[in-house]
Amino acid sequence: MVAKTMGCGMSMSKFTQMLWGAALGCAVACGSAFAITANPNVSMGKPLYVAGAVANDLDPLVYTDGKLDSNQITIVNDFALNVGQGPSKLFITWDTRGDEAWASQDYVYAQGCLHNLAIGSTLQNFKIMTSANSTNGVDGDWQIAAEIGESGAASRGIAIDFEGMSWFRILASTPAIYLEEVSAYDISNGGDDTWFFMGTSITQMGMKQYAVDSNFAQLIHARFPSYYPAMIRGGVACVTSQGVADALKYYAEYAGNVKYWAIEMGTNDAWVGNDYTVEQFTRNMQMIIDTAKAHGITPIIARMIATNPVYSGWQVPQEFLDAIDKLVRDNNLIPGPDFYNYFLAHPELISEDGVHPANPAGGAAMHRLWAEAVAPLYMNKKPEPVIGSNAGTIALKKMHDVKMVLPKVTVDGRSISISRVNEPVNISIVDLTGHIVWKGRIGNPADGSLESSNLLSEVPAGNYIVKIRGATTSYKTRISIR
Repeated sequence: MVAKTMGCGMSMSKFTQMLWGAALGCAVACGSAFAITANPNVSMGKPLYVAGAVANDLDPLVYTDGKLDSNQITIVNDFALNVGQGPSKLFITWDTRGDEAWASQDYVYAQGCLHNLAIGSTLQNFKIMTSANSTNGVDGDWQIAAEIGESGAASRGIAIDFEGMSWFRILASTPAIYLEEVSAYDISNGGDDTWFFMGTSITQMGMKQYAVDSNFAQLIHARFPSYYPAMIRGGVACVTSQGVADALKYYAEYAGNVKYWAIEMGTNDAWVGNDYTVEQFTRNMQMIIDTAKAHGITPIIARMIATNPVYSGWQVPQEFLDAIDKLVRDNNLIPGPDFYNYFLAHPELISEDGVHPANPAGGAAMHRLWAEAVAPLYMNKKPEPVIGSNAGTIALKKMHDVKMVLPKVTVDGRSISISRVNEPVNISIVDLTGHIVWKGRIGNPADGSLESSNLLSEVPAGNYIVKIRGATTSYKTRISIR
């Protein structure tokens, strides 16, 4: 049998062995730097309660079965799970479905695609509460574990204290109309098996949209039964490395509390007709790597998927693949999956547009390739941490142990008042089509005021959304003007 060769002259089998050997060698040699601590899934098989009753839209267990399926969505603004007593800390994740992208253009600019997530596509302005004595997710005594303001991500995870509790409940100001999956993981022992899959439409489709028989977490669990990775799906169609680099504030805010960023990036940079250069791509990817490391996150970068030139009319330039390989070497990263050579050898797994993975087989291959690439990490036990160090759990703690005081918006007829703002902010009121009908600002240097009342005499009666944004403030709520 003759090994297939890559553009640089190295055989594909030899390259694959090199990547696998590097990943295994690094996992063994680096020890504490790359070992994973398990965070068992404690929500699997538990029924979802909505407003005090077991969800009856479908089988209530489909919302906690660890699999995404667009046919299992439900409308909720008050939902709960009884995971039982035992864990002292939980990492709670959820997926909603709407535009399919992880975030709208308000947060991540994607050249060529307008991601206008419908109202209710994401959980907004919500509290996570816990109880030790509830019987239905509503009654009993509850305490607030976390308060979250505006949240632009369709998939997210939050760490909470859970000592002595058995229920958690999420209560949002407005319904999430496309809730698809809820999961909870026991991180009492510093579990850091938490993954954010950053990427383009290739990740959006392959890792979220396509219903596959076995996803990344299930594949890892089947091979290593003590582990069940928490998955946060972050694909955004049409996004380039520049779009991600420009939106790193939001990536860090909404996905900065996981241990791993599994990154698929570059296809839109390299797309025929685009004028992005390899140098720009490299600079942007280095920014992404640096941001991940600054948040205690381990970035793992895949080699971008090959196209099928029969349909696409173009192929990924070797220079972009070389740039990824160099970034991995220079930053001493764990090598990610080699999507390029695998899909090059299996064009039947590429869709008829010549660029995206086929549904569902191409998506299933992506899940499997990610699982195979990182499997060596699960073969090592994490050493005891250095005394006095919390490096193994700091990424989970630092984003969500902070309790936030949310802005207060009050409407009386045509008068709107905004208070509880601790910094200068810009305010915009938009109608339900996204058109801005009013703009203002609190905390102008002239008066220093951090409260404001305004008469909206020229705004027609109706339902609107108020957006409040500042350096550290990001809040959104719905109002009615009469």
